Amino acid sequence: MISDAERRLSSGRPASTERRNEPRDPLERHARLFWNNGTCMLLGMVRDLSESGARIRFGDICAVPDEFYVEIEGSDRVRMAVIRWRSLTEIGVAFR
Repeated sequence: MISDAERRLSSGRPASTERRNEPRDPLERHARLFWNNGTCMLLGMVRDLSESGARIRFGDICAVPDEFYVEIEGSDRVRMAVIRWRSLTEIGVAFR
């Protein structure tokens, strides 16, 4: 059996099987997440992006709910997103 340590890549991130239908493009853009009818907001940084999802980095993601709206710098639209995975400082989201 392979241990968790053996599954980690040299970057320290867990090794995973790619399950996306389309590749994400690496980039750095600011993002604003909104939830609770717009009364709650958190700023983050989009690290990669595709038409169907993104990876967003924060200082601390503990307050981010499972579903929210996200506005990405340079885009003229706000999209509904659902979290697909979490780490201590990043989330992976799928757009609805």
